[in-house]
Amino acid sequence: MTNETTLAFSVADMTCGHCVRTITAAVEAAFPGAKVSADAATHRVTIVGVQDARSVAGVIAAEGYTPVTLD
Repeated sequence: MTNETTLAFSVADMTCGHCVRTITAAVEAAFPGAKVSADAATHRVTIVGVQDARSVAGVIAAEGYTPVTLD
């Protein structure tokens, strides 16, 4: 079992493959070693290995998207 933190966001304005690639690349650049999973169909972004949800949300928002933290 792993103790890695998992963060999840709803990103309603992530609607296509380009959006997925943009968000994934931005989060991976800001947090090397993070594992990012993004799905445009469900508008969900999951990040493993980062603890600061506010910082991740800021990175996503800086790319022009509107992340909402999921519990």
